[in-house]
Amino acid sequence: MEAAKTEAASDAALVCAIAGAAPGCDSRAEAELYRRLAPRVRLYGLRHLRDAQAAADLTQQVLLMTIEKLRAGALRDPEKLASFVLGTCRLVVLDLRRGALRREALLRRYGEEAESELPAASDTLDREKLVRCLEGLAERERSVLIASFFSEKSAAEVGQALGLSGENVRVIRHRALRRLRDCMGIAGGTP
Repeated sequence: MEAAKTEAASDAALVCAIAGAAPGCDSRAEAELYRRLAPRVRLYGLRHLRDAQAAADLTQQVLLMTIEKLRAGALRDPEKLASFVLGTCRLVVLDLRRGALRREALLRRYGEEAESELPAASDTLDREKLVRCLEGLAERERSVLIASFFSEKSAAEVGQALGLSGENVRVIRHRALRRLRDCMGIAGGTP
């Protein structure tokens, strides 16, 4: 019982140190608070979400919210930090569950319609025409498309390999795909 009071008192001291400092100025107190509370929040997440990655995400989200509230001085009673964190955990988990239920309901409702609207896969792809269209592209455009889709590299990875920025790679890829669609005679919007 005495150890819990000592720990609560030191948590309250950390709360006061964070609330009294300018935002981000008392990083030691914030780090210590995180070190103390993270295992508890993670265990709460494991128990209620039953997924290690979701529990880790919950830990990050709850402790970020807690530190932001402390920086703003929004916690009225520093002695009740653990209750505040537990309540925040409960609310975030409920919000995550509501969001998952909404997504599932939308998928059930609209998922079948969206799948039925997709055009049938064409087994009659004119590979020779595709090769001719690819050869008609500029070397840089062709390199970006091949690295993006054949090698499955991200825009940043392609950009690093070709000495371009990731944004530039995305623009080049977008324009090359439009030219490729036009050459193939495929109607459609942007990818």
